[in-house]
Amino acid sequence: MPISRNVRRSMDEGGWIRRMFEAGIALKAQYGADKVFDLSLGNPIVEPPEQFRQELIRLAQSTAPGLHRYMPNAGYPETRQAVAETLAQETGLPFSLSEIVMACGAAGAANVVLRTILNPGDEVIILAPYFVEYVYYIDNHNGVPVVVSTGQDFQLDLPAIEAAITSKTRGIIVNSPNNPTGAVYSGEQLEALAQLLRRKQEEHGSEIFLISDEPYRRLLYDDLIYPQVFPHYENTIVVNSHAKDLGLPGERIGYIAVHPAYPQREELVDGLIFCTRTLGFVNAPALMQHVIRSLQGISVDVADYQRKRDYLYSQLTEMGYSVVKPQGAFYLFPRSPLEDDAAFVDALQEWNVLTVPGKGFGTPGHFRISYCVEDWVLEGALKGFAAAAERFL
Repeated sequence: MPISRNVRRSMDEGGWIRRMFEAGIALKAQYGADKVFDLSLGNPIVEPPEQFRQELIRLAQSTAPGLHRYMPNAGYPETRQAVAETLAQETGLPFSLSEIVMACGAAGAANVVLRTILNPGDEVIILAPYFVEYVYYIDNHNGVPVVVSTGQDFQLDLPAIEAAITSKTRGIIVNSPNNPTGAVYSGEQLEALAQLLRRKQEEHGSEIFLISDEPYRRLLYDDLIYPQVFPHYENTIVVNSHAKDLGLPGERIGYIAVHPAYPQREELVDGLIFCTRTLGFVNAPALMQHVIRSLQGISVDVADYQRKRDYLYSQLTEMGYSVVKPQGAFYLFPRSPLEDDAAFVDALQEWNVLTVPGKGFGTPGHFRISYCVEDWVLEGALKGFAAAAERFL
């Protein structure tokens, strides 16, 4: 057997998003790409802002020496300073480059954080529905994922979180706006969570980190202002990516930010830098660090995503689907008309519609739609959703 039992088990249990993506490839080969409506992958078709293209061209034409050489493992000081200044402006906290480590996207950042803080057997709470890779990231570093369901409208269920915290709890991951629901946690909820974590730290004599995964934080709708996590809790670590806000998923550029008031931040950041190197990332991509330095605070046109959300939400609810209206990101997470959400997702393929079952996100009975696609894909998919609603609702 060429792969470990653990990897084989994980492959068998997970990977729903990629499975549906591969099913899409097969359907496109059979029926033609224009006859398949793939809503399975969060791979945005919106192009990066014009400022990105201009800066990329400028750098590509530059003859300045050293643009592609190694830099400190934490990243270019100038880029870290640019990130810090933006965070300081947005949070009102005194961030400096010393609290920033550039990373290979939010996925790389999350693995660096978990490797740095986890001892074998430490528990990390994740909130269902959750981004499925969290389970594997925690397992990568000998941690134990503890799944806690969210409450009404996919908001925080504080009593359930409290019941899950033990003396082994080392962290809790929050993802707001959430993948797959688009839910956003309010400042009031975050403050209540912070108070709970402080109380539990004191009760258990432990240290609990709040890890906030924020790749969608600039994709907010209805003039909502992003509820920052940092002001509520000193033991906060943010992992972020420019995959979604700048439309750069393939460039793998992001950062880790440690709360400037965390008492042991210097040692923590040293650990993050060490793990960036020893996990094999070495450093975030040099060219992208140069590019995004001047693009902090800039994002793609959110209005187009909101238009798609409104169109899809109104059409699906009129058909009879039960859907919580997203506040951000670019996903819908309707309730499945069939108790077996995987069976419903399979049924949708009869109309060449590809979605992902909710069990892939730790929440059976739902399915995820990714609407970061061309309008014709949404329009074609709605015909399939209408036919499925007529049969199953």
